[in-house]
Amino acid sequence: MKLDLKLTGCRAITMDPARPAAHTIGIWQGRIAGLDEQVEDLPATETVDLGNAVVLPGFIDAHTHLAWNGRRTVDITGLTTVTQILDRLANAPGTGWIEASGYDRRIMDVPLTALDLDRISDGRPVYVADLSGHACVVNSVVLKQLPEITSDGWLTENEQLAARTLRLPYSLDEITTELHTSAQQVLSEGVTMCAEAGIGAGLIASSPVEAAAYQRAQLPIRVQLMVSAHVLHDATADPSDGIPRAIDLGLHTGFGDDMLSLGALKLWTDGGMMARTAALSEPYLGSDNTGRLAESEEFMRSAIIDGHHAGWQLAIHAIGDRAIDFTLDAVQEAQRQRPRADARHRIEHCGLVRSDQLSRIAALGMVPVVQPTFLYAYGDDYSEIMGETRAPWMYRGRSFLDHGITVAGSSDRPVADGAPLRAIEFMVRRRSSSGRAVGPAEAITVEEALHAYTLGSAYACRKEHVLGSLTPGKLADLVVLGDDPRTSDAIAEIPVLATMVGGAFNFQRAS
Repeated sequence: MKLDLKLTGCRAITMDPARPAAHTIGIWQGRIAGLDEQVEDLPATETVDLGNAVVLPGFIDAHTHLAWNGRRTVDITGLTTVTQILDRLANAPGTGWIEASGYDRRIMDVPLTALDLDRISDGRPVYVADLSGHACVVNSVVLKQLPEITSDGWLTENEQLAARTLRLPYSLDEITTELHTSAQQVLSEGVTMCAEAGIGAGLIASSPVEAAAYQRAQLPIRVQLMVSAHVLHDATADPSDGIPRAIDLGLHTGFGDDMLSLGALKLWTDGGMMARTAALSEPYLGSDNTGRLAESEEFMRSAIIDGHHAGWQLAIHAIGDRAIDFTLDAVQEAQRQRPRADARHRIEHCGLVRSDQLSRIAALGMVPVVQPTFLYAYGDDYSEIMGETRAPWMYRGRSFLDHGITVAGSSDRPVADGAPLRAIEFMVRRRSSSGRAVGPAEAITVEEALHAYTLGSAYACRKEHVLGSLTPGKLADLVVLGDDPRTSDAIAEIPVLATMVGGAFNFQRAS
């Protein structure tokens, strides 16, 4: 046998307990052919000495937004005054919609309003997206097209969706360009697979036919598409199939190949902490606001049960503890009606989890898909609005693992920094960007954090049989690092030297 590629001189952390370390990796036809003595004597078309660099399985981002992240909008991130924002928007090119991103109402001197935006819009519709993805500010041109909504321009959740729907759809050419922009960014951070969290309809969707853009793009990373539950429609299947609603042709989780596949059905049960719309059992500190559920309980419950019946893995957005209560009740009912072993339903974000909810998550076999960087970036704010008692419940780590729950790592890019190494450092240190301790008892080890972004995320995406560890027979996806995260004092600063997908280096840092 002649290998296609042999990597030598490396310090491989395989994430495979059967063989946790290696120094030589053999690759053939896009897969790992063997390690160390299994391949050392085999010839290879190409041999690359990695110079003692550290090698890990490629990171898997189990919840991200590639198209949204790559979208070309006016960036107003960090601007704190209305004047600054208007000055930036006044130079927006084109003649159609003015779109901006990065707005953060929490840091403004006074909130931005529709009347403010009218001053620079010249009759053009304006849509300023909140950093959270759960709110926006629009001008009067947009509000006039939404006569059922009374607002000063600030819209959240379903009202926001109504405004955004006026702009949709984006063209397949636009989406394809956005995807390529994001793919290059994630490769530079060591990410080899992304789960796109919601296509076809809903807050994050770009087009009802956007799956075609992913097929057209032929991206240099692996992508799993979560389909929005809003596209479920009545199915005329045989009654014995027990499938009341489906997407066309009955497609569900698992369809596709190793580069592009259908993942979970994406559902929303509440909003977000940043927009103060995550559904809580007790109010946000200092207010009487408990957030809100995304839709009526009847609507959401039927979507969860119908999706379960149709064979989907479910990815249920639930941030607040009240939304998590609802999610657990609905999934339990779905499983009662139609038991499915290893359904592997997911809770996207799983942001505020009471102690009594941990055993229920474990019993239902659900997978929390967390975004640790939220607390690095916004942990000070989140801690203040949750208060001393609830702050330790946020984006848990140790408690999940101690209950035997598999944790999957993700970013929700572009809501926060998407680099896995930044998230891994937070999971270990549990300190925000200011140095504030956020739930320090939830800290986990470096090895456990690495597991979340490799085997944990592979498990959440039902890909652990081909991804997540450097094991012979698995796909040859890996990341080459300039230092060992297990011994580094600055995990987030470790350079990503190269990223390989299917045996090909799709990213290499310039020396």
